[in-house]
Amino acid sequence: QRLKAAVHYTVGCLCQEVEEDKDVQFSKQSIAAISEITFRQCEIFAKDLEMFARHAKRTTVNTEDVKLLARRSNSLLKYITQKSEELASSNMEQKEKKKKKSSAAKGGRTPGEQEAAMTENEDSNMA
Repeated sequence: QRLKAAVHYTVGCLCQEVEEDKDVQFSKQSIAAISEITFRQCEIFAKDLEMFARHAKRTTVNTEDVKLLARRSNSLLKYITQKSEELASSNMEQKEKKKKKSSAAKGGRTPGEQEAAMTENEDSNMA
């Protein structure tokens, strides 16, 4: 019930924005109808995502499932793909920073410095 109320509130806010931009009016019944349709569609999406993951023999929904769900809307698929790539690159950057911090704390050398030291050792062993 709280989730339905939150959807109804959000739809009401969006309708208010459209009213201001487009100079139109939404009745309370139309807002309620849009809210109900939105809620039902979200339930369908959730079931579809769960089935996509289950079909892939997974218990967790991932970004590929969401992309599959959005495949019929090119603009939505493009947006989701872009955001997914942004998140992935951001996560990689954070992991790199953590690795550098932990290696600096352990040995005082970054991975690049460790590699350079190993190369120096190999060169001196050959000579």
